[in-house]
Amino acid sequence: MNRIFRFGDTIEGFPVPVLNERAVRAGAGILFFFAMASFMNAWLTGNFQPTRVFVVAFLIDFTIRIFINPRYAPSLVLGQWIVRKQQPEYAGAPQKRFAWAIGFALALSMFFLLVVNRVVGPINMLICATCLVLMFFETAFGICIGCRLYNLLRKDPAQLCPGGVCELPREARPRTGAAQWAVVVGFVAAMVVLAPRVAGERPEALEAGAAPTATPTAAAMDPAEAERCKVPEFAKAIGHEAKWKQHNNCP
Repeated sequence: MNRIFRFGDTIEGFPVPVLNERAVRAGAGILFFFAMASFMNAWLTGNFQPTRVFVVAFLIDFTIRIFINPRYAPSLVLGQWIVRKQQPEYAGAPQKRFAWAIGFALALSMFFLLVVNRVVGPINMLICATCLVLMFFETAFGICIGCRLYNLLRKDPAQLCPGGVCELPREARPRTGAAQWAVVVGFVAAMVVLAPRVAGERPEALEAGAAPTATPTAAAMDPAEAERCKVPEFAKAIGHEAKWKQHNNCP
């Protein structure tokens, strides 16, 4: 019983329970992929069904992580299997639990809003975007934003931070020189100049030489088609009306 319900592994030589940071980042990457797919599907087409499914899966995964054992969370099981041939990088478990509690709170909010009450609108997009940012920073940069909040809110600082952030003195951190920043600025400026020329003009909706056809008005449309093309309130609320019509082939 005690071995199942626990958070982190106790390993000799480490002052606090730890988690394999490589598996954690892999798990974050798996969740980020499906979160981004469902988010973009809702944003571009107005279809929230994949998002509802993902929210339930996300909530179950984080419930297992926090209240049972991270070793049995599906995303972390897959993440651990993917990085099984890599040298483990151990990070402190306490700050991870705090960070995942934030994710759990966001997932619970989305569950009640989107799955239980079927509420759609800007608040959903904001919560989804927050989750995406947290997972992206975790998997892409190894930066746990929730762990940093843990340090700000607690008197005892976190130990064994990913990448040695907690232990690395400021003077030992790699510095980015002025020449490097100049290259970045020059690159951005060049892309600003080149992008319009490379992209070219927007393709025309009609083939060359084809006569334009009249766009049916709402009054002339079939009643069933008019009802299908009725813009939902959530799309209006987020300023997505024109894009919703475009992606649903509506005039």
